[in-house]
Amino acid sequence: MDYEMMKKMGILAMISGILSVVFYLLHDIVGAMNYPGYDAMKQAVSDLTALDAPSFAVASGYSAVYGIFSCLCCVLLCLLMVNERKGLRIGIYLFTAMEFISAIGYSLFPLTSGGYDGSFQSFMHVYVITILVVLLSIVSLLMISISGFKDGKKVLGIIATIALLLMFIGAAGSMAVPKDIFGLVERFSTYSAVVFTGVLGIYVYMCIRDTDTI
Repeated sequence: MDYEMMKKMGILAMISGILSVVFYLLHDIVGAMNYPGYDAMKQAVSDLTALDAPSFAVASGYSAVYGIFSCLCCVLLCLLMVNERKGLRIGIYLFTAMEFISAIGYSLFPLTSGGYDGSFQSFMHVYVITILVVLLSIVSLLMISISGFKDGKKVLGIIATIALLLMFIGAAGSMAVPKDIFGLVERFSTYSAVVFTGVLGIYVYMCIRDTDTI
């Protein structure tokens, strides 16, 4: 792949990564505006796209666009990193798989506002999609972090490490904190992967622009 093609793909990856963050924010902010009585401090982001939520239509629309841009960004990163070392490539591939499973799985199997109700749809959401997303997120970020430091890509290693720590804080904290701040702490976990995608797109483009390589 020549430099000009890499640069164009890098620009597209950066733009799609940034737009994915923007549309996730819109799904959260605009969704809450269309959900009377919604309290972001107490409620999870997923409540906005619950089947019986008043914000379902608008929040799901923004969430779907977010999924498209995040998946596009990750696919472009896979193509741009095809010549990187095995550990980093596998980390990016696993992170991309997570994005696709998250985007498609949660759209097909949303919860109701009552949460887990024992139905097949709830089972798929909680015990299949969520477990796959969490496991792939942890493994991929860990691999990207380790490979980043090992391959001399310190900035990438730091970015992945921060995202991984925020994910753990959100996951562990949401089970330990009072209900009054559950929604706030839970967002550490959900936003960690979202923001990481956008930052990764920017990072890769800047590497291509400044050094002709990643």
